[in-house]
Amino acid sequence: MLPLRLIRRAVALLAATVMLGAAAAAAPIETSAREALLVDFTTGTVLYEKNADELMPPSSMSKLMTAYMVFERLKQGRLSLEDTFPVSERAWRKQGSKMFVAVGSRVKVEDLLRGIIVQSGNDACIVVAEGLANDEQAFAELMTRRAREIGLADSVFRNATGWPDPEHVMTARDLATLARRIILDFPEYYKYYAETNFKYNDISQGNRNPLLYKNMGADGLKTGHTEAAGYGLTASAQRNGRRLILVVNGLPSVKARSEESERLLEWGFREFENVRMFAAGDVVSEAEVWLGEQAKVPLLSKEDVEFTFPRHARRTMKVAAVFEGPLPAPIKKGQEVAKLVISVPDGPTREVPLYAGADVAKLGFAGRIGSAVKHIVFGSN
Repeated sequence: MLPLRLIRRAVALLAATVMLGAAAAAAPIETSAREALLVDFTTGTVLYEKNADELMPPSSMSKLMTAYMVFERLKQGRLSLEDTFPVSERAWRKQGSKMFVAVGSRVKVEDLLRGIIVQSGNDACIVVAEGLANDEQAFAELMTRRAREIGLADSVFRNATGWPDPEHVMTARDLATLARRIILDFPEYYKYYAETNFKYNDISQGNRNPLLYKNMGADGLKTGHTEAAGYGLTASAQRNGRRLILVVNGLPSVKARSEESERLLEWGFREFENVRMFAAGDVVSEAEVWLGEQAKVPLLSKEDVEFTFPRHARRTMKVAAVFEGPLPAPIKKGQEVAKLVISVPDGPTREVPLYAGADVAKLGFAGRIGSAVKHIVFGSN
């Protein structure tokens, strides 16, 4: 026969498990993209991935990091949108997509940002690199160093433009991480990615992001293309308060990039949903306390608990408050004492720490004796 303590523990866990019935997995999907990653912005749940950690040439999608370096200095007050940088002959001569800055002129930082983001200007990138670090190579080294610091584990930058270089590499996962950081860290500047047109030097150019023209909630971020990379896009879209981030690369044409990006995002919005289970500070459950002045202590989450899963998975979702109980007193308010485990069959499992919602002092000697006697006689704490 199992000890009473283990029986009571099993009953407590069973009571803390919420069964919401049976569900189907999300409909499967494939893509012709060589690399792809689709992520829920809020929860970080990966909805689809293909070669997401393979090193690849990011082409102009690496300009996201170039812009990040500018955004950061703007937010720190080290740079102003009205500041200007000089245009060198090297920047002016750079081939590929251009903003068409004039050699010897000075260009406002805000115009350079639009030139990078909307027009994908290689010349604008070099003007920024030289303005912030004197030369492009030094700026690329700063990009690589900062990339590591913000969680881009595999990215290496050899220039500011994404110009082909065998050592200039990123992964789809790094690009998704970078896109998320831009949206989170710089909401006041993220708006530039939704602009569909920018005119500079009497030359008007449209944004190459095809999703901005599809009325599907897309508001960023950056396309890319070279012969080695194929056609790529790092994108984000919002719908009904939910945001997804998508990275695709290695597609064979502009048409394929447009169609595959739209199809993958539509699938993500259609097949998955987010459910807010608890808000930060909510009482999630209670735990029994051993030899405490209170018999139970509330268990709280310090963060909002939101979960992404296939839309039809509600009926098999399991939510369990897991702890080694009863919890021994004394217990301090805010002490991590348990975890909330959320899972669905054939899907991701998420664990969220739970914290004591109150102080629980240890019983005095007489109280401990009385509690022990009660436990022996009645089997309760």
